[in-house]
Amino acid sequence: MIDLVLFAGRIALVVMLYAFLFAVMRTGVGLVRGQRKDAAIWSVDVEKGSRELRGLHVDMLGPVVVGRSPSSDIVIDEPFVSASHARFTLQGPALVLEDLQSTNGTLVNGHGISQPVTLRDGDEVQIGDAVMRVSRQ
Repeated sequence: MIDLVLFAGRIALVVMLYAFLFAVMRTGVGLVRGQRKDAAIWSVDVEKGSRELRGLHVDMLGPVVVGRSPSSDIVIDEPFVSASHARFTLQGPALVLEDLQSTNGTLVNGHGISQPVTLRDGDEVQIGDAVMRVSRQ
């Protein structure tokens, strides 16, 4: 009789363990889906600049480096643009622009920046002759 009780206890323990793991997994997946659904989607559109750049649309899915270097995510091949000029970074739901100590600076809405700036929907970023508009979808 005691063997039957111990066996039933083991089965109950295994069932509770699987139920717990299922609940944890379901909660984790729900959190990830919630974060993706609630996260702001940012994009950058090049409005003015060289013919190759005009009309370029970039969705911000991670850090985006702008510069003259071919390894940059957005390449602006102009003499007044540094190799790694500026970087867009997602910080939670916000999009932050940081000048990477470029020689000629980065402008946001016509003003030079010296430290990272949190961008708003519709802000205009100028690097060299290229003018980009930031939008939140």
